[in-house]
Amino acid sequence: MTEQQLGTKESTILVVDDEEDLLSLVEYNLDQEGFGVVLARDGVEALEQAREHDPDLIILDIMMPKMDGIEVCEKLRKDAHLRTIPIMMLTARNEEDDKVQGLDVGADIYLGKPVSVSVIVSQTRALLRSAHRYEDPPDQIEVHNLRVDRDRYLVYQENGDGETEMRFPRKEFELLYFLASHPGRVFSRQEILDEVWGRDVYVVDRTVDVHIRKIREKIGSEYIETVKGVGYRMKE
Repeated sequence: MTEQQLGTKESTILVVDDEEDLLSLVEYNLDQEGFGVVLARDGVEALEQAREHDPDLIILDIMMPKMDGIEVCEKLRKDAHLRTIPIMMLTARNEEDDKVQGLDVGADIYLGKPVSVSVIVSQTRALLRSAHRYEDPPDQIEVHNLRVDRDRYLVYQENGDGETEMRFPRKEFELLYFLASHPGRVFSRQEILDEVWGRDVYVVDRTVDVHIRKIREKIGSEYIETVKGVGYRMKE
């Protein structure tokens, strides 16, 4: 998808927030940039709109009625049809623990309020660019007893009884795919952020650590090695 297409109605953004003023402001500016915009004012409506419209990206507030953004994010990441949609968390809860919790449940980036609409639009474009970087021809990588299928966003782990199929949120998958593409090579956190999230997406180093931990929880801790003071590598 080209840069121009990223700013056309072909890209649909679901914006979820219970603040009407902010919702209207974000909707107006995204619409002016050429995006299709779908709105939701609480967590329950957010899930309904996501399932109906299958958006390209979701901007999700945490503090909402009926169902908060953390629970919404958890449910999205457990849905086979919605789990790979990039999620930008936008919230006034700006403490470190809150950021980690948001990343733990599968958010791709976390922006604290107050934040300018221009930053929201910029980060929206950056996340979409990052997501589309992996929409290439089908490809698979085999490392150790893992098979990483980029076409289907699935990971298969060989065991004594055959293969176990695992589904990952988009950024966890892309991080695993990136490391598996370069077994034995050590990457710093910043290099991983640049390659997986993109150089124009604002995320902190801790984001990598959280995603590595979530990957290890799924496949085991023996595949990705922490190189103290440097970063991470996929063992050869």
